[in-house]
Amino acid sequence: MSNFRDALTPGALAMIAMVHRTGSMAAAARELGLVPSALTYRVRQLEDALDVLLFDRSSRQARLTEAGKELLREGNRLLDELDAVANRVKRVATGWEPQFTVAVDSVISRTTVMELCEAFFALGPPTRIKIREEALSGTLEALTSGQADLAIGVVIEPTSQSSFHSKPLGALDFVYAVAPHHPLASAPEPLTDTVLRAHRAVAVADSVQRGGGLTLGLLGGQDVFTVPGMPAKLEAQLRGLGGGFLPTYLARPYIESGQLVVKQVQRASRASRTSYAWRQEPGTRTGRALQWWLEQLEKPATRQALLERPQAP
Repeated sequence: MSNFRDALTPGALAMIAMVHRTGSMAAAARELGLVPSALTYRVRQLEDALDVLLFDRSSRQARLTEAGKELLREGNRLLDELDAVANRVKRVATGWEPQFTVAVDSVISRTTVMELCEAFFALGPPTRIKIREEALSGTLEALTSGQADLAIGVVIEPTSQSSFHSKPLGALDFVYAVAPHHPLASAPEPLTDTVLRAHRAVAVADSVQRGGGLTLGLLGGQDVFTVPGMPAKLEAQLRGLGGGFLPTYLARPYIESGQLVVKQVQRASRASRTSYAWRQEPGTRTGRALQWWLEQLEKPATRQALLERPQAP
């Protein structure tokens, strides 16, 4: 098989992923219902077509080479794109999206998102909902890369491409808070950058897949504890593992119960304007799931709840 276009089929990509996941040709062959020699032959056919080695033969385990890792990464992206094409075709035929993916920034109220999902499922639609928790620029990237149909809590300016649309969601206020037993809890106010720099900050990692991503509220030279999302950041600060800015709505119940202490800082208070964005190709009909979610987001009460609805401590 010399034509790499013929070789790079969804089945071939799934085969490489299976070998990587199981760690051996023999184990992958069992999973795929093949004899090991047949699987080995197919892998070599793919390597010949691409003119690269995908697995390191010097190891007892089936370990991907750098070329194999890149094929696996890009192959997964291609499979996502194929799924997106199939979903668009089905949407044209029925009006309902087979699957609707919502990328939600971790600053957004999970309680409100779950209530929206509950209301959507009550309609009895044929659409499956998938929620992706993202952070910072990763929220928009999930949309622009085709991995999401709607993004809620976008904190950077959406792309100007004609297939992407956005509307304001609202402003999100932040407070600087620490646990009562944290050294900063008793420090004189306002806290200067010099004082803050001497203590560990808890920061949310940008979930963007490509590039360095955004960092907010950090000082040069400061020790940083990086966590995957705002709920983890809240828990870390409740445990006294560091300080940092939290959405006011998220911190409020813990401030009222005495589990967090708000501290005034010398630097300007953080505030973030957020939006929601969606993708729709020009000239195409809006899917019924997207239409429903956009109708909910048009309601001021819904937008406010997404930015202010606290969870019980």
